Amino acid sequence: MCKKVLRRFFMNKWVYLFTEGNANMRELLGGKGANLAEMTNLGLPVPQGFTITTEACTQYYEDGRKINDEIKGQIAEYIGKMEDITGKKFGDKENPLLVSVRSGARASMPGMMDTILNLGLNEDVVNTMAAKSGNPRWAWDCYRRFIQMFSDVVMEVGKKHFEQLIDKMKVVKGVTEDVDLNADDLKELASQFKAEYRNQIGKDFPDDPKEQLIEAVQAVFRSWDNPRANVYRRDNDIPYSWGTAVNVQMMAFGNMGDTSGSGVAFTRDPATGENSFYAEVLMNAQGEDVVAGVRTPLKIESIKENLPEIYEELIAIARKLENHYHDMQDMEFTIEEGKLYMLQTRNGKRTAKAALKIANDLVQEGQIDKKQAILAVDPRNLDTLLHGSFDKNDLKKTEQIGKGLPAAPGAASGKVVFTAEDAKEAGENGEKVVLVRLETSPEDIEGMKAAQGILTARGGMTSHAAVVARGMGSCCVAGCTDLIMDEENRTFTLGGHTYHEGDVISFDGSTGNIYDGALEVQAGSVEDEDFATIMSWADEFRTMEVRTNADTPEDAKQAVELGAEGIGLCRTEHMFFSGDRIDPFREMICSDTVEEREEALEKILPLQQNDFEQLFETLEGRPVTIRFLDPPLHEFVPTDEEDIKKLADAKGKSVAQIKAIIASLHEFNPMMGHRGCRLTVTYPEIGVIQTKAIIRAALKVQAAHPEWTIVPEIMIPLIGDVKEMKFVKDIVVKTADAELETAGSKMAYKVGTMIEIPRACLTADAVANEAEFFCFGTNDLTQMTFGFSRDDAGKFLDSYYDAKIYENDPFSRLDQTGVGRLMEMAVIDGRKARPELHCGICGEHGGDPISVEFCNSIGLDYVSCSPFRVPIARLAAAQAAIKQAK
Repeated sequence: MCKKVLRRFFMNKWVYLFTEGNANMRELLGGKGANLAEMTNLGLPVPQGFTITTEACTQYYEDGRKINDEIKGQIAEYIGKMEDITGKKFGDKENPLLVSVRSGARASMPGMMDTILNLGLNEDVVNTMAAKSGNPRWAWDCYRRFIQMFSDVVMEVGKKHFEQLIDKMKVVKGVTEDVDLNADDLKELASQFKAEYRNQIGKDFPDDPKEQLIEAVQAVFRSWDNPRANVYRRDNDIPYSWGTAVNVQMMAFGNMGDTSGSGVAFTRDPATGENSFYAEVLMNAQGEDVVAGVRTPLKIESIKENLPEIYEELIAIARKLENHYHDMQDMEFTIEEGKLYMLQTRNGKRTAKAALKIANDLVQEGQIDKKQAILAVDPRNLDTLLHGSFDKNDLKKTEQIGKGLPAAPGAASGKVVFTAEDAKEAGENGEKVVLVRLETSPEDIEGMKAAQGILTARGGMTSHAAVVARGMGSCCVAGCTDLIMDEENRTFTLGGHTYHEGDVISFDGSTGNIYDGALEVQAGSVEDEDFATIMSWADEFRTMEVRTNADTPEDAKQAVELGAEGIGLCRTEHMFFSGDRIDPFREMICSDTVEEREEALEKILPLQQNDFEQLFETLEGRPVTIRFLDPPLHEFVPTDEEDIKKLADAKGKSVAQIKAIIASLHEFNPMMGHRGCRLTVTYPEIGVIQTKAIIRAALKVQAAHPEWTIVPEIMIPLIGDVKEMKFVKDIVVKTADAELETAGSKMAYKVGTMIEIPRACLTADAVANEAEFFCFGTNDLTQMTFGFSRDDAGKFLDSYYDAKIYENDPFSRLDQTGVGRLMEMAVIDGRKARPELHCGICGEHGGDPISVEFCNSIGLDYVSCSPFRVPIARLAAAQAAIKQAK
């Protein structure tokens, strides 16, 4: 029975007072709503209100982006309950109840969705507030803010129209800060804002608070589907189906004068993880000023000096919340004329370094156990530990032009751009750019992702730029107050230099230092005690091995240093492109007879054998899986006239003959053409020579290191039929056994297959009779299953995201419904035929935490990924094991 029919019989509860909720109701109330309820239960000073549930958001979309009458009725009912709690009246002139309307998804999405403050105001209310409070500046400041936010968020009139009016007013009045404008100035601004609203919308600004509230709630629901929220969700594995809750809360005013203010606090340093209280505050300001970074905030010590009782109360609350949640907390607070109010708490965003330290420290403090520590670290953020830095000797020779706040670690060097759009375009063109702004806004997320780093003139460690950069692992320097921006002419001045678009600068997100010109960024490192500790705990709990995809000894060495337990994929074709190796390979391709091909392959044999020897040496007895030649042959042929002539001379053919051979190798659909095992079926001598190279290399290294046990794993790619598998395997076995007999060795070896074709999954029981292991090549398996290539998907995936057909790129995040189901079938059926069948994955999905968790759930023995993603896979595998054990 559908929901619409059920609603005829049962009344849904769409709205909850803070006093009706708790921290365990996150899915229904969202993270912010659940935590507001929990803080209320703890007796903390929370301005009271109610939460409209995530289910109401989902219903809003089901009803065609409309709030139905039942939900509207409950909102009105709970406004009445708020009036009873606060003793104020919504829309009343004499004792008005003003509210904030904020989003609150179950997963934290800082800055991605919309907020409206000071809702419930109109000119009658403002005039009364101004008269009764004796503080007309505060009253008119609230009103002009409300008009601007409502116009921007609800009616989608760009805030730039209002910012321009503010800037003109400041010029006329000869002031530089908004706080320097007086009551009359703000009253005039409110009038100008309303005129601009009328000019943009074609009707007057709404005066009815009830109309304002419904429009605002609808706007917050709508913002769940805005472009920046969709991008953020895709990057952070947040399903669209979750929806967002809406929190309607009594206003606490931080803009009432010198004993009022708004701030953000962390119970530990979010950049380093040090156990030290960290907070920033703006006096005579509202919370959005802090988050938006429109003014550079003060350190919390200013509160300690001027309002010591507030400081002590805030410290006590911070301690209480961290002990309650057993994690570092990110809190928003407001001080209204010397009284502290807590507006939010959540588990704070932090750098990877900080996450590791905090998790380790909390275990040592007895707050959490090792399993909880492992679950507390986001595997994706481990990438940032490998982020670069500048060489200290280079820095000594480079002019430092300024310094800002070290908001997010790493090093960035690139051409200056001033807009997110330009950063995105440059990134798509492969250029390295840095985004320089007065402050960033949520609309800038795609540009922030594309840039090497972000530099802002305004804002602090808790500004939008800082929080988002830390979350995505980008370098950021914020609050560089000496930076003088001229956005209109796309220039800025700093350290006595004027920089134009396209000029190059560098900056360090760990120190805040900014440098003139280009600096080389050096690779990062994971030589960190907290990293080692957490990863050792992860290795205790994970049940899957983690291998690496590596084709060179250098890559393999790097992977082993990062914890790889073997090579899950060595792509032999990558070895043919270095040095002069391509020449004999091309000779092989252009051979007319088996004898010619074998002659060319004999030149390749020692080269490949040497490559494999180096890999076996580097892995020191760990497993090494080597895949036979996979790509279609046309990828190796020359295109340059000089190279074609060189090949013709080597083969004793004319240039015309070589060009004819090259033309004959053209494939209409190379992805599904003459490649993989089909090459060995057509040219068995390729399989023979590669088997010889592998076995001879293994024998030589084993002889040199008897303390190791080397068991080479030979992987046959692109099997679709068990007969293909048997045909190629017979070649391998015959050749390998002959090599072993000649050497007088009983060394073991394995022959398995890379599962890349749906048919192989569907016939896995038969294939397993011939294959000793399965390794899922999910790059191609995804292409084959979806029917489009990853190289072309970018042309239309954005449209699919917009239409909600896909939520993620299936080449980045494993499609569990289709591709995953094929994998699971193959594992189950394969092990029925061969119970000891070893199964793993070596596509790029092997380094994606969500995909790793799925691989664990279907019983894979290992995941294999690129070297720098090995730590991610190790931690993700441990988290998967812990979660699934529950």
